[in-house]
Amino acid sequence: MFKKSITLIPLFLGMVFLGISQETKIYTHEDKDYQDALALYNNEQYQAAQTIFAKVKNTSDNLETKANSAYYEANAAVRLNQLGADNLMEDFVEKYPTSTKRNSAFADVAEYYFETGKYPYALKWYNKVDQGALSRGEMDKFNFNYGYSLFASKKTKEAERYLNKVTDSPVYASQAKYYLGYISYQEDDYEEANERFDEITDPEILEEKMSYYQADMNFKLGKFDEAIALAKKQMAKGDRKEKSELSKIIGESYFNLKQYDNAIPYLEDYQGKRGKWNNTDYYLLGYSYYKQGDFANAIQQFNKIIGGTNSVSQNAYYHLAECYLKLDKKQEALNAFRNASQMDFSAEIQKDAYLNYARLSYEIGNPYEPVPQVISSYIEQYPNDKNVSQMKELLVDSYITSKNFKGAMELLENNRDFASKTTYQKVAFYLGVEQFIETDYAGASESFGKSLGSAEDALFKARASYWKGESEYLLNRFDSALSNFMEFQQNPSARSTDEYKDLEYSLAYTHFKLRNYPSAITYFTNFTSSGTNDTQKLNDGYLRLGDSYFVTSKYWPAIETYNKSLALSGPEKDYAAFQKALSYGFVGRNASKIEGLESFVSSYPQSTLKDDALFELANTYITGGQENKGLQTYDKLISGYIGSSLVPQAIMRQGLVHYNGSRNEAALAKFKTVVRDYPKTQEAIQAVATAKLVYVDMGRVDEYAAWVGDLDFVEVTDTELDNATFESADKQNLEGKTDAAIRGYESYIRQFPNGLHATKANFNLAQLYFGKGQKDKALPYYKYVADQGASEYAEQALTRVCEVYIGDKNYANALPYLERLENQADIQQNRTFAQSNLMKGYYEQKNYERTIAYAEKVLRTPSIDNRIKSDAQIFIARSAIKTDDESRAKEAYAEVLKIASGSLAAEALYYDAYFKNQDQDYEASSASVQKLAKDYSSYKEWGGKGLIIMAKNFYALGDAYQATYILESVTSNFSQYPEVVAEARGELSIIKAKEAKSNSSVNPNDN
Repeated sequence: MFKKSITLIPLFLGMVFLGISQETKIYTHEDKDYQDALALYNNEQYQAAQTIFAKVKNTSDNLETKANSAYYEANAAVRLNQLGADNLMEDFVEKYPTSTKRNSAFADVAEYYFETGKYPYALKWYNKVDQGALSRGEMDKFNFNYGYSLFASKKTKEAERYLNKVTDSPVYASQAKYYLGYISYQEDDYEEANERFDEITDPEILEEKMSYYQADMNFKLGKFDEAIALAKKQMAKGDRKEKSELSKIIGESYFNLKQYDNAIPYLEDYQGKRGKWNNTDYYLLGYSYYKQGDFANAIQQFNKIIGGTNSVSQNAYYHLAECYLKLDKKQEALNAFRNASQMDFSAEIQKDAYLNYARLSYEIGNPYEPVPQVISSYIEQYPNDKNVSQMKELLVDSYITSKNFKGAMELLENNRDFASKTTYQKVAFYLGVEQFIETDYAGASESFGKSLGSAEDALFKARASYWKGESEYLLNRFDSALSNFMEFQQNPSARSTDEYKDLEYSLAYTHFKLRNYPSAITYFTNFTSSGTNDTQKLNDGYLRLGDSYFVTSKYWPAIETYNKSLALSGPEKDYAAFQKALSYGFVGRNASKIEGLESFVSSYPQSTLKDDALFELANTYITGGQENKGLQTYDKLISGYIGSSLVPQAIMRQGLVHYNGSRNEAALAKFKTVVRDYPKTQEAIQAVATAKLVYVDMGRVDEYAAWVGDLDFVEVTDTELDNATFESADKQNLEGKTDAAIRGYESYIRQFPNGLHATKANFNLAQLYFGKGQKDKALPYYKYVADQGASEYAEQALTRVCEVYIGDKNYANALPYLERLENQADIQQNRTFAQSNLMKGYYEQKNYERTIAYAEKVLRTPSIDNRIKSDAQIFIARSAIKTDDESRAKEAYAEVLKIASGSLAAEALYYDAYFKNQDQDYEASSASVQKLAKDYSSYKEWGGKGLIIMAKNFYALGDAYQATYILESVTSNFSQYPEVVAEARGELSIIKAKEAKSNSSVNPNDN
């Protein structure tokens, strides 16, 4: 039963009043002005009468005339609503205490205020009336008016005392009983109210009002049939003012009688209080539709119940969830079940709602809290529930479906009875795959080992063997990798796996790394002959097969294999062409080698191998007696590739050619160029040694000594000690004695900071520190090598410097080294590394134009993996967002979504939802948020931002409940992300302000 209160509009105002008696003509013979004023007063011309009465009061010598004039002057002031009217009346009473009109004055003013509905003023003057001076008839009138004034002033207890005095009055009885009954009605004393109403005999009162109040009281007393009959009777009278309230009485009565079909039209007809419904009103109509099986209309009512915190709301949210389920709206149902489960008004509803909330979380994902946490909480809260066994199974599966394999492993290792060995095997396998993708190869290998240790499923055993092999391979543990690959090969289930098609390829590479080239040739041959559709791997297979032939001096098969690679459309054609040309040289076909290298230089002008090709071509020209061509080709290399490590070698070769041709001055010029431009390199040291021979041949040893004396990296007298010190440290390194090697290299660098082996010593020392994870200690040594310019270690040192700075998020220092690496790298992988990190560095510096430029460079790079591609697209998208280019951002995020995983996929899904919301494709937008919640629940910030988008979608679709519930959940579940919470609160305020216009239960300030 649902109660309601009614505000009664007072009746019969002005029905009872005390008239001002007609003045006799006793004084007409004494004062004509007084009589004229009295006539004007009786004709309600108070302003004119007041003026004359004031004059008479001040001029008459007759005391009674003066008193009466003062009386009427004050009365006129009261009726004219003049300021100070009360004071005039008080003056009259004070100056004429013996006047016969003294008591009338109090009554007159009180009754005037009564007539005009100013009951507090009326009470003030009624309190001055001498009740003992009133007649019986005047006393009834006084008691009713005074009682009603008290009633109208909400002083009901005092009002009852005076109204009870006239319940037997022939004039006032019905009216008094009506108000006495209404007071009982207001106080919810319906029995007393009925008794008083039953005593009313006035047909007008009975006709006008009693049916409504009796209907309402019967409803409140649970007499629903009587309430319906009385309300319909009253409604038939056509009082539009009462129709809404009568419809509510009838509708709620039918509802309580469970006649929901009859209730609906009356509940719909209710107009609310001051045009607003409340949460209970929406619940009654929604539940009526629900019981009729009209779930769509039920939802439209239930979802207007916002911020409810009582048993009605818990019921409503539970039934709302059921309606959503009936219409297959599972995300909406999850929210409503969650809301109902958070209320404890009904323990049974709470438990059932929680169970459904947990099941739906497992099925579709949960954007508020991890699914395993939801299910675990249910098991903890209801440990003896009949559904616990099923919930344990769902718990394990929830970790798997939410891709939280680490959590699943922790659960299973602490609770092995939660799942079978097969499940443990699969969880360990999937955790290994996840770790492998994240490049945690050591962790992956360990997880695959656990999977193999619990092997029940032959298929997963086979797959674990394969991926453990891949992990070991990437850890450079090639013997172990080979063992795992062979184990995979021997598993009968291996042939039915996707991995099997790559087995020959993986075995070939492993043998290649073990330098077991005959076996590598066998497996690469098997792979390239297998008919694979993976063109990229096929091309790579031909290249490595060619390399295997090449390194085993089987140059003709190498040439044939490189030709097969060149026939494909894949990358690294330049490498195949270069290797093919070199192979011709090894079989004595120098003409073919020269032809191949010349063709290479013209066909691959942007190749990172072009400097190598020019160097080899120049060497071959020289060897073949084409000295001028050779020297010119060296010049092309020197002028075109200033940063190449081959440049000092080329200049050195030019010097040697001149020296061999007895062009000593030209030779010295070249040697000195090497020393000047590339000091401290091995080439510079060789140049000094060769220049010495030239000076000796020319008999100019003193000149040599003077020249060498100015070189800070040549210490002629310490050469033997220099070599010995370096060799000692190097020997420790080669024997794997890391700490001893570190001490040795540091000692060498201290003794010979510009020594013959300074570059190599610094590089090796950096490598040792880096290998121990002491990257900050490695950094200065890498920088030394990188800053020396061209050397065989320069590119790797540059790469390491960049890695260390980037690892510390120090892009300011990293950027100049990254730019050098991009320009100097011979290895495409290093160049791509530089470009992708330049992209990130410029983004950190908010240089969005250069960020996009580098991202586009990265995307133009052939043969990059999806992770690098998605990185590039992400930075294009983010930069576009920052520069308000949403069209480009939309395109970029769409590309990311095709290939990304992990946090990048979560970000892309959020923006997919965002752009669909912008396009007003609200349902598709919410579907993207659901996918974000289900597949990427660990990326909580994106989940919170996605929920705000979902809330906007629901509100745009007219579902205020879902919108507000989601936003309230964000404010309470995402406190670690203040910006997300602030945005949610802002949206919540906007929605509640709108909803408060039609729902009185909504507090727009309650956020």
